[in-house]
Amino acid sequence: MRNVDSGSLRSRSSHQHTDRSGTGEAMRCSTCSRYISSSSPSAPATCTFCTFSTNFFARPPTLDPQLQVRFEPQQIYSGLQVSPVSVHGAVAKSLPTASDIKPEDYTQPFLEFISENPTVFHVVSAFATRLKANGFTELSEREDWSGKVKAGGKYFSSRNGSSMMAFVVGNDYKSGNGIAMCAGHIDALTTRLKPISTKPNRDGYVQLGVAPYAGALNSTWWDRDLGIGGRVIVKDSSSGKTTTHLVKLDWPIAKIPTLAPHFGSPAAGPFNKETQMVPIIGLEGAPRKTTKSSNESGRTLAPQPESFASTQPPRLVELISQKLSIKDASDIADWELELFDTQPAALIGLDQELLSACRIDDKICSWAALEGLIYAADAVTSGSTVALAGFFDDEEIGSRLRQGAAGNYMPSTVERIVECFGSAGRNVMGMTYANSFLLSADVTHAVNPNFEYVYLENHKPHLNVGLAIAADSNGHMTTDAVSTAILKSIAEKSESKLQMFQIRNDSRSGGTVGPMLSSAMGVRAIDAGIAQLSMHSIRATVGSLDPGLGVKIFAGFFEHYEAVDGEFSST
Repeated sequence: MRNVDSGSLRSRSSHQHTDRSGTGEAMRCSTCSRYISSSSPSAPATCTFCTFSTNFFARPPTLDPQLQVRFEPQQIYSGLQVSPVSVHGAVAKSLPTASDIKPEDYTQPFLEFISENPTVFHVVSAFATRLKANGFTELSEREDWSGKVKAGGKYFSSRNGSSMMAFVVGNDYKSGNGIAMCAGHIDALTTRLKPISTKPNRDGYVQLGVAPYAGALNSTWWDRDLGIGGRVIVKDSSSGKTTTHLVKLDWPIAKIPTLAPHFGSPAAGPFNKETQMVPIIGLEGAPRKTTKSSNESGRTLAPQPESFASTQPPRLVELISQKLSIKDASDIADWELELFDTQPAALIGLDQELLSACRIDDKICSWAALEGLIYAADAVTSGSTVALAGFFDDEEIGSRLRQGAAGNYMPSTVERIVECFGSAGRNVMGMTYANSFLLSADVTHAVNPNFEYVYLENHKPHLNVGLAIAADSNGHMTTDAVSTAILKSIAEKSESKLQMFQIRNDSRSGGTVGPMLSSAMGVRAIDAGIAQLSMHSIRATVGSLDPGLGVKIFAGFFEHYEAVDGEFSST
C-alpha cells in the first residue's frame, strides 16, 4: 500500500464426478483408473480430482488402493474432509473446497517463500515455477493467444519479469461471461543501485551509490544486514545473444551505520538520504576472499573502460560475475540490483502465533491469492467464468509504468481472453466487465496496542482473524455497499471471517491498485487485505495464520464468485 494524501452469473454445478452426458456411459481416468463420464469425445480422460492433486508441490502423488484416488503426500492438504459419492458403482470423492483449507498448513510455505525471494524479479520467477508445477501453461504477450487459450485451461503470462497474470478458464465459459479478478502488488519499499553506483572511497570505507524506492531508507533501515539481488542483463560478446539472469548473493554485503547518541544533535536527525544514509560495503584494500583465482576461473576481471561494468564497484562486479559464471565482466550490459534485509522470516511470540518478516507489503496478499487460485482451479473449471489473479510491480511509486496497474496489462489480458472465445468488441467487453468483479488485495493496518488512540472504534483489525475490508470516503479505496455485500456472501460460503478498517478523519489514507483498475474497466470492486503491524518498516508483523487465512478467502472468492454474482444480477 502506498501513501496518499487524504486532501488532494449463475450457480455453479456440483464439484462431484457425475455423468454429465446423461447417457450412463463412462470411461476410466487415465491417471487413477476410476470411472468418469464425459459429455464429449474430445474431453480429457482425466478426472478433475487427479487434475487437482497432481504435482501441487511438484511431487508425485500416491495412490490410495481402497478408494482408487490419488492424494498429495504433503501437509497442505492433509486431513481434508471430503465425502465419497457413488459413480457407476465406483467410489469417488468430491473436490476439496475453500472451507476445507486449514490456515496453519500455509504458515511454513509462506515463511520459506518470503525469505527466499527478496526482489520482485525473484517473486515472478517463483510464481512461474509454482504455476508450471500445477499445470499452468505460460503464454507470451508477444505471441497470438488464439487457439492456445481454451475452456478448462490454466495459463499465465509475465511482463518485464516483474508483473504477472495467471488465470483459469471455466469449461462452459463464453465471451461476455464474468471474470473474478484479484489484484495485488509484489514490489516493496527498497533501495536500488544508481545507474553508476561507484562512489569515491571515504575514510577507508568502500561505499555504494543507491537511491530509495518509494519510502525506503527510513529509520528502520539503519544498522540492518543488507543483501543484494535482482536481475542482470548479459550480452555474450561471441554469440551476440542477450539474456537475463537472476542473482542473489549469499551473504550480507552492506550496512547503513547510525551515529552514536554521544555526538548529540547530529545523531538525532533529520538525516540527508543522499549524504548520511550511504551504505558501506567494505574496507579499502581489504584482502579478497574468492573460491578461485582469476586464472583458474578463466575470468577477465577488469572490464573494458567503456563498458557498463566499469561504472560499478569492481569488487561487486567480480562477485556478480562469479555468481553467474560470467567470464568477461564486459558482457554485463546492465543490471537492476537492490538491497534487502537478509534476516529470514520467523515465527515469534510465546506460542509462535506471530510472523515477522520483510517485504510483507504486499507479497503476503499476492502469495495467498496465487495459492488460492491454484487451490480453486478445478472448481473454476467446472463453471462458466474465468478466475484471474494479477500481480503488479511499481504500486509503491504510483503504478504508472507499463508493468504497473495503471498500465494496460490487466485490461489487455481480459480482452485477449475474451477474443479467444469470440468477438472482443465494445458490446462484448462492456458485458464482460459488467459481469465481473475485482478484489483489490493489499495489506492494511492492524491495531497497535501502544497507539490504540489513533484508530477508529470498531475499525481495529486484529491478527489471525481474517481479511480486513478497507474503506475510504474519498475514493482512495474501491469499497462500497454492493461490493461489501458480495465479499461478505463469499466469506460466508468459505467459512471465513472479515474485519473492517477505515482511517480517522485526522489521518491520511493509503492507496491501492483498486481505484485505477476498477475505473479503467468499469468493474465492481472492493479493497480488502491482510492486516499487519509496522507498515512501511523494513520488517513487519502479521499473525502466523494470516497467510493461510488469506489463501482460504481468496480460494473462496474464485470458487464461489459465479454463484454469488447470481445473487446480485441487478447491480
